[in-house]
Amino acid sequence: MSKLDVVDMKGMPVGQVEFADVGTAIKCGQQAVHDVIVAYQAGLRAGTASTLTKGTVAGSGKKPWKQKGTGRARAGYRRSPVWRGGGVAFGPKPRSYSQRIPRKVLQLAFRRAFAEKVVAGEMRILQDLQLDGPKTSGIAELLKQLKITGTVLIVMDHLSDHAVKAIRNLPGIELVMASTVNTYQLLRYSTVILTRAAFDVVQGRLEGQKGEVQ
Repeated sequence: MSKLDVVDMKGMPVGQVEFADVGTAIKCGQQAVHDVIVAYQAGLRAGTASTLTKGTVAGSGKKPWKQKGTGRARAGYRRSPVWRGGGVAFGPKPRSYSQRIPRKVLQLAFRRAFAEKVVAGEMRILQDLQLDGPKTSGIAELLKQLKITGTVLIVMDHLSDHAVKAIRNLPGIELVMASTVNTYQLLRYSTVILTRAAFDVVQGRLEGQKGEVQ
């Protein structure tokens, strides 16, 4: 059973939350995390690279010289891949790099990533993210009060307009919803900040996975 302090906007403790599955989740799932991250990054690839083969490159199909008697190597057409300006042999064509990951592997990886952040002390629970307006200075002041440096992932139960506009101009900071945050996002950032409501949503996701992943 692990306990995390809940702090207010000034970094003062106002309560605690419990995460009961840390010990179990941290013991397994390392390979699952690797597979999920590789699949996620593969899915980001555009897969739009395309080359011209000997059948599509511009050029004549006429035999450049006669077969014998010239002392040159035999040649059939100028679009041959061995010629400069010819087609590309076995070159890339548009394709999808997406990989299918089983649902239980995705769940196991998410639990492991979340547990790693808890054990490493890289997770903060914020009572609520209340901003006076869409001001970047409000988020900067929050990070200063919490003594957080480096990249930050902020997780909320719902995205407020003020929060979205306040965060979008800050480099190294991403704002996501608790219902959609994934393994890659948890591990990409050095610190994860969850609001209390977002923690409850994530906890519900984790509890719904118990008993499904062995």
